[in-house]
Amino acid sequence: MEEPSKNHQKSLWIKRIITLAIGIVIWHLPIPWNISPDAWHLFAIFITAIIGVLLEALSIFTASVIALVAVVMLRVLPPEKAFSGFSESFILLILAAFLVAKGVIKSGLGRRIAFLLIRRFGKSTLNLGYCLVVTDTILGPSIPSNTARSGIMYPIVHALSLDTGSLPTPERRKRTGTYLMMTYVASQTISSALWLTGMAANPVGAGIAAEFGVNMNFGNWAFVASVPCIIALIAIPFVLYQLFPPENKYTPKAPEMARKGLQEMGPLSTQEWIMGSTFLGMILLWAFSPVLNINLAIVAFLGLSVLILANVYTIENIRQGAGDALETYVWFAILYMMSTALNDMGFMKILGAQLATYLGGYHWVSVYILLIILYIVIHYLFVSQTAHLLALYAVFLQVAVSAGVPAALMAFMLSFATNLFAAITPQASSSNVLFVGSGFLPSRDIYKQGAVITVLNTAIFLLATPWIMWASSL
Repeated sequence: MEEPSKNHQKSLWIKRIITLAIGIVIWHLPIPWNISPDAWHLFAIFITAIIGVLLEALSIFTASVIALVAVVMLRVLPPEKAFSGFSESFILLILAAFLVAKGVIKSGLGRRIAFLLIRRFGKSTLNLGYCLVVTDTILGPSIPSNTARSGIMYPIVHALSLDTGSLPTPERRKRTGTYLMMTYVASQTISSALWLTGMAANPVGAGIAAEFGVNMNFGNWAFVASVPCIIALIAIPFVLYQLFPPENKYTPKAPEMARKGLQEMGPLSTQEWIMGSTFLGMILLWAFSPVLNINLAIVAFLGLSVLILANVYTIENIRQGAGDALETYVWFAILYMMSTALNDMGFMKILGAQLATYLGGYHWVSVYILLIILYIVIHYLFVSQTAHLLALYAVFLQVAVSAGVPAALMAFMLSFATNLFAAITPQASSSNVLFVGSGFLPSRDIYKQGAVITVLNTAIFLLATPWIMWASSL
C-alpha cells in the first residue's frame, strides 16, 4: 500500500507543477486587445485555479483559497474587493439553505419524503430521476430563484440517495447518489429555461430584449420554450443513465422496504411537524418574494432561526455538521468574486465583443449558431448566470441583429442559453453549490457530465430553431 501512495503523491505534485507552469505562462503572455494588465493577471489566476481543478491537482476549495491569496499578494485586487464575495446575499442564501437542509435531514422529514417517493417510484433509479425532474419542473414557475429551489430539493435528493444504498464516500456514492444528484443539477438547467419566472436572470433578459423590440411575457416564453424543454427533460435522465449509469439500476425490493420504513417511523413527530411547517413557510415566502419585496437570503435565515429556537437543529448540530457548508461557502464566494471582478474590469465584454466581431461577413445562420455556442462556452469563466447575461446578452444580440439574425429568435435563444450552461462547471450556477458540497458529486464528475449535458442541451435547442423561430414570431 505504501508504494501506490507514494506514486499518487508524486503524480499529484507533477500535476501541481504543471498547473503552476501554465499559470506563469498565461501571466506573462502579451496582453491582447485593450485589456488592462490587472484584468489579464486576474484572468491568469482565475483560469489557473480552474485548470488545477480540471487536472485534479487541487480540490476546488484549495484552488480557490490559493487563488485568493495570489490575487491579494500579487496586488491584482485590493483586500476589500478580494473579500467582497463573502457578503453577497445570494451566497449567504446558499450557506443558510445548506444548514436548513441539514435540519430537514436531522428531523427525519427528509427521510419520510424519500420513503414516500421510493414507495411510489422506487423500482428503478431511473424512475426516481424522472420523479425529481417532474417535481422541480412543477416548482419552477412559482419559485423565482433556482438557488432557492435547489434548497428545497437538496434534502430530498440527499435522503433519496442515502435510502437507496448510497453514501457520500468514493466507494458508495455511485450506487445511486451521484446519478440522482447530477440528474437534478442537469434537469434544473431546463426547468429554469421553461418558465420566465424559473430563474432570476430570465426577466432581466426579457427587459434587454424589449430594447430590441422583442416582447417576452410569461405566456409566450412558456410556449416558445415548451418543445425543446420537454424533449430535454425527457432526454437528460435517460442520457445520464446510459452514459454514467448508477451501480444500483433496479431496486425491485425498495418500495416494500420503504413501506416498512414508513411503518417503523410511525406518525409525524413534533420535530417533523415543526420542520415541515417551517419549510412550507419558506417556500411560500420565496414564491411571493417579488410581491412582498423580501430578500431570499433573509427567508433562509428566518427558517434557520425558527429551527434553532424550536431545538430542531441546534447550535451543537451546526458546530458538528457545518464543515461542508462552510467549505462550499468559501470556495464559491472566492470564485464568484474573481468572475465578477473580471466582468467589472471589462474583460468579459471585451472578450465577447472581440469574438463576436470575427463573425462578420458570414451568413446569418452561421452567425446565429456560432454566437450561441460562444455564449455558452464562455460561461467557463463566469460564476453567475445573471452576471454573464448582463455582460454579454446585449453585445451578442446586437451583433446577431446586425448580421441579419431575427431579433426574437436570438433574444429567446440567448435567454434559454443563460440556463442551458448552468451545469457546465461546479460553479456555473449558485443552484449547483449545495449538490457539489454533498460528497456525492465530486467536481470532476460535474465537469465531465456537465459538459455532456451542456452539449446535449445545446444540440436540442439548436435543432429546435425552426420551432423557436416560428413560435417567437407569433
